[in-house]
Amino acid sequence: MQKNPGLAAVLSFLIVGLGQIYNGQIGKGLLLFGGAIVSGLLTMVVIGFITLPVLWVYGIYDAYKTANTLNEQLRRVQ
Repeated sequence: MQKNPGLAAVLSFLIVGLGQIYNGQIGKGLLLFGGAIVSGLLTMVVIGFITLPVLWVYGIYDAYKTANTLNEQLRRVQ
């Protein structure tokens, strides 16, 4: 089943890791979500202000790129 890269990116924009879960990468999505929670807590000691945006942007990029990769693999099989 083809994945919509734009939808995957928007889902990760809204909730870190949700785009990965949409793409079928449950473990990666949960790991990113957990990392975002930890980073959110780390904002109390400043480092979270760096790690949280990095995780967020990475999650959006990765969800988009993975959806495109999955679609390309699906096209090759057909």
